[in-house]
Amino acid sequence: MPTGKQGCSAVHDDKHAAQDLEIKERLNHIKNKILVMSGKGGVGKSSIAAYLSFILAKRGKKVGLMDVDLHGPSIPRLLGITGDIQLSYHSGKVFPVDVMPNMHVISIEALMGENKDAATIWRGPLKIGVIRQFISDIEWSDLDYLIIDSPPGTGDEPLTVAQTVPDAKAIIVTTPQEISLADVRKSINFCRQVHMEILGLVENMSGLTCPHCGKSVDLFKTDGGQLTARKEDLRLLASLPIEPEVVKRGDAGDISFLDEERLQFTAEFNRLVDQVEEISIKETPSKAQELDKTKETDDSVSGNKIIIALPTAEGKLCSHFGHCEQFVLIETEDGVIKGKTLHTPPPHEPGLLPRWLHEKGANVVIAGGMGESAQQIFRQNGIRVITGAPMDSPESLVNQYLSNTLVTGSNACDH
Repeated sequence: MPTGKQGCSAVHDDKHAAQDLEIKERLNHIKNKILVMSGKGGVGKSSIAAYLSFILAKRGKKVGLMDVDLHGPSIPRLLGITGDIQLSYHSGKVFPVDVMPNMHVISIEALMGENKDAATIWRGPLKIGVIRQFISDIEWSDLDYLIIDSPPGTGDEPLTVAQTVPDAKAIIVTTPQEISLADVRKSINFCRQVHMEILGLVENMSGLTCPHCGKSVDLFKTDGGQLTARKEDLRLLASLPIEPEVVKRGDAGDISFLDEERLQFTAEFNRLVDQVEEISIKETPSKAQELDKTKETDDSVSGNKIIIALPTAEGKLCSHFGHCEQFVLIETEDGVIKGKTLHTPPPHEPGLLPRWLHEKGANVVIAGGMGESAQQIFRQNGIRVITGAPMDSPESLVNQYLSNTLVTGSNACDH
């Protein structure tokens, strides 16, 4: 029976694996998952997420809105949800806040008590845990759409969504000027690196109609979003104008203007929602189908049974392959973890570990860092090597690998 650090690690891994199953079960009841993101703050990303959710719900869709902007949650205020926001509990289940009979919201504000201005001072692991709990522990029921409002940039929050919701698709919000578009290009590259499909770009704050002369004033330049979409071969879903009335009523949490077609913003936004619905209905290859095709061309994943080896220290991936406490060998079948075993490595000698793991039946090795000579020996034995993996738990890394959402960085070893 495991004791000490090993025992704590085993308990943590079991809980993580159980949560993975709960997340998978929850996501199976949601048809479309959309991540609304931006390269920089202040471009109206949260407004787009809130208004998209509201209009879809008004059209009869079942919608969940998940606010993972943990440091600056604004979704409740945009929707006019004021006062002491509280989650409801029934029969051991946690239910999100109801905005409409078919629209439900979860935000960190629901957990902050009365002081909505309190700062959320959290590091990455805690933020990652909260986002996973927003999916696993919340009773979303069956949804047509789950809209996820992410903070700006390409940090922990959007990366956690990409890894936890492998079939999520992105809407990227920008303003027309270059300083915003430069960051948007980073968001585009992020989505492509983590294999997240991009539904399209939204250019917000695209011109202001002068209330006196009726002419359009390009406060933040013009056509930047359109040119970027064309260059990156993406859809431009909408160019939304600045309307003082929309700004004023948005600050007040009044979303009734979304019913007023006389406003240019509302008319353009409804066309945006039309496109989102049309794209959702089309018979396009799903992320799952794309992953299946990827696996068909990947010899290391095409078999029914795969053994994946990971060097670990204190229950996490060890940064250096040759200096770990234990190796975890995880057996998978048809893309599902079936079991794991722990092995103490032999004394460190050049070339020994690759041969030792080959004898253990390993097909894939996931490591933080590994020397080129060791990688070459693995390749000679038909074993795939992945380096630059993050310091996560073995089960989490294997699940990311199997779902093709494992994001790697640079090799931590250069010898």
